[in-house]
Amino acid sequence: MSIKTIIIVVITVLLTAAFAQNTDKVPFAFLFANFYVSKLTMMMTVAVVAFILGLLVGRPKKAKFDIEGYHDNIHKKDDPNTLSDEDKDYIS
Repeated sequence: MSIKTIIIVVITVLLTAAFAQNTDKVPFAFLFANFYVSKLTMMMTVAVVAFILGLLVGRPKKAKFDIEGYHDNIHKKDDPNTLSDEDKDYIS
């Protein structure tokens, strides 16, 4: 087994033990509402939301913006007439 697999198994076992020990109901306040929710439900909700946020933040970007290609297309790099008269005089 790889070290990554061992760490995942250990974390899963620890989370399962923590969830199993926290099943009692506690008061929970959200905005203007107060209600009783089991610790297990809240811990699972936070874990799922954190997992989803981690996936969204950690995913690779779809495409990178090619600024050089964009610049070359706008300014027509191969067109010799893109120089100003002042620049042409300086070069000559």
